[in-house]
Parts: sequence; structure tokens; C-alpha cells
Amino acid sequence: MNALILYRIGHQLWEWGMPWFPRFIDKLVVLLCRCVVPSRCVIGEGTELGYGGIAVVLHERVRIGKNVMIGPCVTLGGRSGIVGVPVIGDDVFIGTGAKVLGDVRIGNRAVIGANAVVLQSVPDDAVVAGVPAKIIRLQVRDPEKRPVEMLSVMQAE
Repeated sequence: MNALILYRIGHQLWEWGMPWFPRFIDKLVVLLCRCVVPSRCVIGEGTELGYGGIAVVLHERVRIGKNVMIGPCVTLGGRSGIVGVPVIGDDVFIGTGAKVLGDVRIGNRAVIGANAVVLQSVPDDAVVAGVPAKIIRLQVRDPEKRPVEMLSVMQAE
């Protein structure tokens, strides 16, 4: 069973005002899929979890846009002493093991490198990596390609 399928069922039930069943589904996601994808968070259409979302942890108030690719072992969550949680734009790629923490906004079509620790907002079309994450470069926007496809072009350069 896919974590996002269970999430979508739980999220729909949450929106219908049935809070007890989504909590059960949240626990089922942890047991079956080995990740934390709360029914209360908002995840856009076309979003994917790499390797079934293994070890992915999402805060219950996180908002994720459309067509986002989230690698395994990614954490999108809060930060001690900071109230807000991440908001992820559309067409974003988040690499394996990345951590996006606190009240940050990740712009549309951004790419977050593997194991990056993002503590500040990232503009549209930016590629970030490192601990703490820094902007490596701004992508030339190609409306025909998603960030995952642009990675193969960047590796070839």
C-alpha cells in the first residue's frame, strides 16, 4: 500500500470532518510504509514519494505544491522556537535525506540537493545544497521540463 494513497483517503476524511478515522490511517501509514505523512497536511496532485516514502517525515501543517518529488529520508518540519513550518511550491525536487526546517518557503521549480539542510527560504528556479543550504545557481527556466528532468541536464554539463 502506497503512503500517498492512504494519505489521500485520510485527508479527504479529515476535510469531511471525521478526525478519528484519519488518525487511525496516520498510524497505519507509519506501520505499513515506515513514514510519517499526516492526513492534516496538504499535498498537491502529482506529488511523489521516492521509494514509497521510506523514512519521510512531514509535519502535520506542512503544505506541498503540485508535482513535487520527495526523496527517501526527507524531513519537512518545524524548528525549535520557530512557529512556522515549510511551504513547498510546485514542481520542486527534494533530494534524498534533505531537511527543510522552520518557517521557510521553497519556490516553484527549486531543486534541493541530497542531505541539504534548508533553514532559509529558497527563491523560484534555485538549486540549493549543503549544510546549511546555499544557493548554488539559478536555473534557466524551461517550461517543458520538470526539475527532475533538469537534473540530468545539469549532470551532463
